[in-house]
Amino acid sequence: MRILIYSYNYHPEPIGIAPLMTELAEGLVKRGHQVRVVTAMPNYPERQIYHSYRGKWFVSEYKNGVQIQRSYVWIRPEPKLLDRLLLDASFVITSFLPALMGWRPHVILSTSPSLPVCIPTTLLGWLHSCPVVLNLQDILPDAAIQLGLLKNKLLIQVFSALEKFAYRSATTISVITDGFVENLLSKGVDRKKIVQVPNWVDVNFIRPLPKENNPFRTAHNLSGKFVVLYSGNIALTQGLETVIKAASMLKDIPDIAFVIVGEEKGLQRLQQDCHNCGADNVLLIPLQPREKLPQMLAAADVGLVVQKKNVVGFNMPSKIQVLLASGRTIVASVPKHGTAAKAIKKSGGGVIVPPEDPQALAKAILELYRHPEKLKKLGDRSRKFALEQYAFEQALNNYESLFYCAIADSQGIKSPLVSKQQV
Repeated sequence: MRILIYSYNYHPEPIGIAPLMTELAEGLVKRGHQVRVVTAMPNYPERQIYHSYRGKWFVSEYKNGVQIQRSYVWIRPEPKLLDRLLLDASFVITSFLPALMGWRPHVILSTSPSLPVCIPTTLLGWLHSCPVVLNLQDILPDAAIQLGLLKNKLLIQVFSALEKFAYRSATTISVITDGFVENLLSKGVDRKKIVQVPNWVDVNFIRPLPKENNPFRTAHNLSGKFVVLYSGNIALTQGLETVIKAASMLKDIPDIAFVIVGEEKGLQRLQQDCHNCGADNVLLIPLQPREKLPQMLAAADVGLVVQKKNVVGFNMPSKIQVLLASGRTIVASVPKHGTAAKAIKKSGGGVIVPPEDPQALAKAILELYRHPEKLKKLGDRSRKFALEQYAFEQALNNYESLFYCAIADSQGIKSPLVSKQQV
């Protein structure tokens, strides 16, 4: 197949959807498919275009057999609402030209966010007479409205109309959790259009490694410590102030160390919280290169997943699969009826505590610190569940079959390979 992936985020961005789309594109190439990626100039999570890509409108490059076509986007380090709108609009406009400049695809995979991308992908699908698979990593505008990021009634109406257009125009909609399925069905989306394919993790890359002689522990003077690790985005949805307050409650136990790894601007905000709480047992570290991720995860005894109370219930952080694959116990401060809590409970590899409750979080961490046998048992379950449910090869099989099926459906023939319901 010739597969066009339309994704705002891609390599070399280290977190979020970028590593997922990079792994998917390169995995499809290894299976003999041609893959072209239309994406923005890399800018996440700093929200600044990376130095080597500045001052350019378009860049075309190849990495591991994938053709990558990048275009300029309007981006600001501390975006206001207008900046966010200009970001989406600029990508829609600038990306369309390189998307046209290339071979004709058999199928298009469009990732959301960003929601306005449905406009160029729909046009491309029409021009090339090929199916468009919409991959939902989040549901907008629901998430933005609930977090208070989108309040203007007119804009809410515009984005709601875009959402309806995206669902109606897509040939198939792939979602990552059953919560997404329920949301779409409540909005009148045809059940036959929806396919659930969970996000994945490369279980050969992310794997249990020994804590002894760990380079990350050595580099940051963590030898002999009980390490509680949070790594990833530092934004409105996380509420990492809860972690800082929990750390301050455990600062009298010198063996317990909290480590937060994230973008530097986010760390600067947390530094003030640490100072205010007297949490001198918190180590703030800038994001690490992806190749160091396995060793960093192996340095932890506990991996944290943190959400605020008002996060939409269907939100599923991609770090859950990564932590499970690393064979570490998860402590999740998340809404108990949300998708994240359900996934961790199902894995048997973690502990759930109420969101924005530092006392409950501190108590759960202390319990694991005092009971190493429980810690090991939960960690073993984590790895086992990741191997069974989130292995990359399984997800790659599902997407490959999904694309074949979408192409067959668009041509009015029955696919001999698999049905959407089987995927």
